[in-house]
Amino acid sequence: MSKKTEYDVGYGKPPQHTRFKKGRSGNPDGRPKAARNFATDLEAVLNERIQITENGKPKSVSSQVAALKRLKAEALKGNARALDRLLDLAAAHSAEKEAQSQERSLSEAEADILMRYEHDVLHRAGVETGPDQDGSEADAPSN
Repeated sequence: MSKKTEYDVGYGKPPQHTRFKKGRSGNPDGRPKAARNFATDLEAVLNERIQITENGKPKSVSSQVAALKRLKAEALKGNARALDRLLDLAAAHSAEKEAQSQERSLSEAEADILMRYEHDVLHRAGVETGPDQDGSEADAPSN
C-alpha cells in the first residue's frame, strides 16, 4: 500500500469513501413487489363495491353479492342454467360448511382418548383426579 489508512482495506472492509452513508439504506426502493396471481386479482374484483338498485333504492354491495343476486333473479325468472348453477353453488357451500364443522368438533372416540390421556398425565404427575364426570372411578394405569 502506498498510502497508510486508518485500517486495512480488504475483503469485507471497503474503502471509507465507498461505504454507505450513515442513516442511508443501500436499497432505498426496497424489494420489488411480487406479481399478483389470479386468486388475488379475483378476490380484488369480487370485493369491489358497486351501486345497485334494490326495491327502488340505491345500495352499495360487493361485486360478488351483486353477481349472486343477479344469478338468483335469473333463476327465479325460469332460466334453467342459472337455477342449476345456483343450486350447484349452494350444494358446494353446504358441503364445505359441513366439512369445516366436522373438522372443528371432536368425535366421541376422540374426546374419550383425550380424556384418558389427560387422566394419565395427571396420574403420572401425582395429581388426584377423583371420580369422572359420569360418577365412576377412572381406570388408573398400573405402573
